[in-house]
Amino acid sequence: MTVNLDLQSPQRLCIALQIDHAELNALIDQLSVHPTTDDLQIRRLKKQKLILRDRIAQLQQILLPKEPA
Repeated sequence: MTVNLDLQSPQRLCIALQIDHAELNALIDQLSVHPTTDDLQIRRLKKQKLILRDRIAQLQQILLPKEPA
């Protein structure tokens, strides 16, 4: 089986989004321990993380083969 990993492939985009999601998660964790962090900033980052999660789920639906009935 050949995996299509060209620059525009859904697989590559999914991987890039997963990396971005993990980086946002780490940033949120770092900011959460500092008492001077703006709560609005953390909420915005969490919203971005949820958007990424939803986009990743959409791509995974596309990438997963359909199961036979």
